[in-house]
Amino acid sequence: MSTGENEQDLRKIVDMTRLLSISLLLLHFYYYCYGAFKEWGIVSQISNRLLLNLSHTGLFKNINYSKLLCLLFLGISLIGAKGKKEVSIDLKKACIKIASGIVLFFFTAVILTTTNEVKTIAIIYMLLTSATFLVILSEGIKLSRYLKMKLSDDIFNEDNETFPQEERLLSNEFSFYFKARYRLKGKLRDSFINLINPFRGLLVTGSPGAGKSWFIILPLIRQQIEKSFGMFIYDFKYDDLSKAAYNWLEKYKGNYKAMPSFYSINFDNLNSSHRCNPLDPESMHDITDAMESARSVLLGLNRDWIKKQGDFFVESPINFLTAIFWFLRKYEDGRFCTLPHAIELMQTDYDELLPVLNTQPEIEVLVNPFITAYQNDAMEQLEGQVASAKIAMARLASPQLYWVLSGNDFTLDINDPYNPKVICVGNNPEKLSIYGAVLSLYVARLIKIVNKKGRQKCSLVFDEFPTIFFNNMDSLIATARSNKVATTLAMQDFSQLRKDYGKEQADVITNICGNIISGQVTGDTAKSLSERFGKIMQDRQNMSVSSSDTSYSYSKHLDNAIPASKIASLSSGEFVGLVADDPDEKIKLKMFHGEVIKDSKAMNEEMKTFKPIPEVYVIESHEISDNYFQIKFDIKALIKKEVTKLLEDHEKTIAG
Repeated sequence: MSTGENEQDLRKIVDMTRLLSISLLLLHFYYYCYGAFKEWGIVSQISNRLLLNLSHTGLFKNINYSKLLCLLFLGISLIGAKGKKEVSIDLKKACIKIASGIVLFFFTAVILTTTNEVKTIAIIYMLLTSATFLVILSEGIKLSRYLKMKLSDDIFNEDNETFPQEERLLSNEFSFYFKARYRLKGKLRDSFINLINPFRGLLVTGSPGAGKSWFIILPLIRQQIEKSFGMFIYDFKYDDLSKAAYNWLEKYKGNYKAMPSFYSINFDNLNSSHRCNPLDPESMHDITDAMESARSVLLGLNRDWIKKQGDFFVESPINFLTAIFWFLRKYEDGRFCTLPHAIELMQTDYDELLPVLNTQPEIEVLVNPFITAYQNDAMEQLEGQVASAKIAMARLASPQLYWVLSGNDFTLDINDPYNPKVICVGNNPEKLSIYGAVLSLYVARLIKIVNKKGRQKCSLVFDEFPTIFFNNMDSLIATARSNKVATTLAMQDFSQLRKDYGKEQADVITNICGNIISGQVTGDTAKSLSERFGKIMQDRQNMSVSSSDTSYSYSKHLDNAIPASKIASLSSGEFVGLVADDPDEKIKLKMFHGEVIKDSKAMNEEMKTFKPIPEVYVIESHEISDNYFQIKFDIKALIKKEVTKLLEDHEKTIAG
């Protein structure tokens, strides 16, 4: 027990052993420098007799023997020394001084073999030996106070925040994976990021330069084409992803049961763009399809409306455009059911347009509020209801858009078992507000078509997803899983999604995805991901230093496995995340944090051999203009024909 009496006894023992050490050293000097002491007259019969008796014990049989005993007792005294522990002592320096002192302590014996005057030799010998003894004593005291149990020098807690990760490659018909390397307690280990169930949704985040496209999106596209997925790829910076998809489809098309087709939509280069009518009448089965299409276009053109859905001046333009779409769908079996025709039709004067629309019974309910406002001469209200839609849609009135949107080279059923497709649609960051609305319509129509049972597996890949709008994306991820539709949403930050989709819808989209892969992100996104990844058991060390003692304590506690600060400081190519599993194929280690391994040199060499996407048309500018004016003529002819018919019916009614 550490009582006062025990400490006092220990101090006495330490003092006694140190006194023995010093006494032995003094006797050593007296014995081996006896001639000098005799000349100085510092001898007596008693001391001579004592020295003679000690010599019979063998203490002085060798000059270094007594020195060795001296150091032995000194070492014992240092072991029991008490004092404040210090962490600042340079252990290496202290050990070097002690070792040097011991060597010199024994080496001074050489001085006694010289032929100089006895007194001079004795003085030099005793001074040097005493000096080395004091050096050993002082450095030994420091060493005894050295803090033997140093705390961990892992100042960023990196080793403590490591955890085991999945090192097996798990594969099935639908899965894809990424090779990775992670750190576990200071050692690098190989691992695999296994996405065995892509149908539960994949969310990819990362700031610009984090490596989303290079390390995640491109390998994902390659593996899914290799496994014969039908694909729809939204390529924000055309043709970064589209060119790779085209060449990989050419390479792996033999893996498909039916020969796949490749289509691309590019509004900037019409020669390499196919034509596709997103309002294909064969895919619009009821008026709800028309309403969903109208909502997608208008909300894509007016992003601030997304947060105001349900308001009168938001729903009125949507109802108006729905009436336009459904009228064209029913008119002559959808002969003019295209977006360009709808844009031209809605620009018609009210006194002609409203009566014509009212001829279709299924949209009478939608058109009635506008007719009532017109009849009551409430033109301000009518303009408020309709003008916002007309002005927004007029932004799409360009010959290039009309050319692409009025053709019918392919349909959007990418998961047709007998004709699978890989469709790439390109955007342009400089024309984002225009192209984004049209592409939102393509996405809305495609989802309606592919989300059905009995189709082949397919994948929807959206690079920079917040730049387009798709209503009810959360419903797609929730319901399309059973229909083998895999959805990948890539974005830079959750705040992008909240800005464009509103907080509620953005939160639902980010929370419903079962698979998450994130590169470097900051702020609320990093905090949200850190909380989602959960906590792991980590070691904690505490040290308390007092004037007489040092105490240590060790404990374990739960802390964030991947803190937000660590997510914010990830390097390019380094990712964290969480994967989902299946009931029949469970993954115990779902969380990961590591560097994705990719042979960039081989990938660059392969991409150098990629062929450009082939041209589809050789178009002259007059053909594009002719198509533009033909659409205008079609609508004028339609209005003239229907107005004439209404006038004839009116005259017959009066005559009758």
